[in-house]
Amino acid sequence: STAALLRDGPDGPEVLLLQRHRRSGFVPGAYVFPGGRVDAADADPRLVAFCDGLGPEPEPAYWTAAVREVFEETGVLLATDADGQSILGAAASAPRLAEAREALLAERATLLDVLESHGLRLDARDVVYCAHWITPEAEPRRYDTRFFLARLPDGAEASADAREMSDAVWHTPERALELFHAGRLPMVFPTVATLESLCGFASVEEILDSFRRRRVRPILPRLVRTAEGVGIVVDEDERP
Repeated sequence: STAALLRDGPDGPEVLLLQRHRRSGFVPGAYVFPGGRVDAADADPRLVAFCDGLGPEPEPAYWTAAVREVFEETGVLLATDADGQSILGAAASAPRLAEAREALLAERATLLDVLESHGLRLDARDVVYCAHWITPEAEPRRYDTRFFLARLPDGAEASADAREMSDAVWHTPERALELFHAGRLPMVFPTVATLESLCGFASVEEILDSFRRRRVRPILPRLVRTAEGVGIVVDEDERP
């Protein structure tokens, strides 16, 4: 489960990209969206009961995993307090959030523990399910991943976890693709395709509204031989 964090910038909507360490076992050196494996605790019915704004699909565990991974990898917790207010603009919340993030990363606590101990609820009202990518059948290591879009809450600042990431950058989708094609921003195919689908919008609100109305179909790319080597093909009706 992975989520692209979005914010409005001076030149249009921007997306957060994190660079994985060169020593990473999965796409080392590539720029990716925050994300990772869905854990058993993400499906805990008690955790789901602490969530607001979940969509009808996919299963709740994908949503909670996406929110958890965003928190672990960026420090941004998509949550509200008991009064329904975002906690991210309050300076007093920063140390508590940092401690909770560290406890999650060290596996001393679950996301449910964090919510219960701090009196919080997950807020997925500005999270939108946007794509379902499945690794090509010929690949030895395969993934089945749900992609989400999430608005960066007002007052929030992303801070990459240095244990997994070596860089964090905000770019408009158009600029990220320009850097990718220039060989300056390495990315894997689903990340590139997602960025392509985010081009041409004037605001984050416009992006979220558009994707809320779209039907998500599984995307299973095919590997094909080309004059340059091996290429990836996605049928037009499967593209996000």
